[in-house]
Amino acid sequence: MKKQIKTSSLVFLIFGALLTLNSCKKEPKQNDKKEVEKTVFASDVIPFFDDWKLILGDGSNAGIANKFENKDFFYTTNDANGAWVVFKSPNGGDTHGTSNNTRTELAQIKKWYPKTANDKLSATLKVMNVSATGDARVAASHAVVVGQIHSADAFENEPLKIFYKKYPGHTKGSVFWHYEINTAGDDNAVRWDFSSAVWGNDFSVVGKEADTYPEEPKDGIAFGEEFSYEIHVKDGIMNLTFTSKGHETKTFTKNLIVSEYTSKADIPEQTQKLFVPIGQDGVERKEAYTGEGCFFKLGCYNQTNGKSPDVNKNWCSGAETHDGDIQKQYADGNYAEVWFKTASILVSDAAVSNEGYFTKND
Repeated sequence: MKKQIKTSSLVFLIFGALLTLNSCKKEPKQNDKKEVEKTVFASDVIPFFDDWKLILGDGSNAGIANKFENKDFFYTTNDANGAWVVFKSPNGGDTHGTSNNTRTELAQIKKWYPKTANDKLSATLKVMNVSATGDARVAASHAVVVGQIHSADAFENEPLKIFYKKYPGHTKGSVFWHYEINTAGDDNAVRWDFSSAVWGNDFSVVGKEADTYPEEPKDGIAFGEEFSYEIHVKDGIMNLTFTSKGHETKTFTKNLIVSEYTSKADIPEQTQKLFVPIGQDGVERKEAYTGEGCFFKLGCYNQTNGKSPDVNKNWCSGAETHDGDIQKQYADGNYAEVWFKTASILVSDAAVSNEGYFTKND
C-alpha cells in the first residue's frame, strides 16, 4: 500500500511540474506583432533630413521629415538592392506656392549665394513612373523633375531643374537639365528655359500630334534604371555630373553670376522655337543670379498637369486628373514616382536661413 502511495505521489509531482513549466512559457506580448512590422522611415534610409522641409503632393508643408511618412506621397520600400525612399505626386491636386504642378519634394531650409557658395547636393535614384496621359506636343508632358536649384528671392526663378521624361510605349526615357533665366526688368512672364540633354533628348523633342510620339532615344534611361547626379556650386559656377552604369558620364558647367543672355540676339535657337512664339522672349539681367539666395530641392516634382495646352503649350499638358481624386490617378498611371537610394548635402558656412521662402509660399 505504501508503494502505491509513493507511485501516485510521483505521478502527481511530475504532472505538477509540467503544469509549472507550461505556465512559465513566455506568452507573446500584444505589441510583438507591431515590433515585427516596425515602420522604416525615410530618415532611417537616408539620414539627412535635418537640412530640409518636406512639401507633399497635397500642397502642405510637413516640415522636417525625421521619423515621418505619408502613404500617399512619401514612404519607404525595398527591392533586391535594399531600401529606397519613395516620392510620389499625382497629376492633379493642391500645389505649393504659385506652381501649376504637384510635388513631393524636399526644400532646403538654408539658402546660399552663388558668388560665395561652396554647396553640394548628390543623389542616386530611379524613376518608376511618369504620367500615362498628356498632350504629346506639350514639352512638359510625361516628365518629372528630380532635383533643382531654386531662387528664394525676387522672381524665385530656377537656375537648375533636372528632368526625366518618357513617352508612353517607349522603353527608354530622357534625362536633361534646364537653366531658367533670371529675368531683367519687372515682367517675369517673359522668362524662358534652355534645355541640355544628358542621356536621350532635350525638352524640345515633342510629338507632332497630341497622341503621337517622337522616336525613342537610343541612349536613354529606362524606368527602374539607376542614375546619379551631383550639383556643386562654388565661386559662382555650377558644376553638374551625371553617372549611370552602362552610360557615358556627362559633365556640364554654368556661370550663375554672369549672364550670357543679355540681349535678344543671345536667345538660343531652341528657345526661339519653343518659347518666343508664346511671348516668352525676355532677356536676363547681366549679373544673372548674383545676390539671389538660392537653395536645393530634391524629390518628385510632377511636370504633367491637367491644365489645357491653350494656356501654355510648353507647360500645360491637358492630362487626366480625375478631378483631383488621388487614388483614381494612382490606379491608372496618372502620377509621377521617384525612388531615392542615397543622397547627401554639403552646406557652406555662409548659408543663412531660408524661412522667408516658406513663409511666402506655404
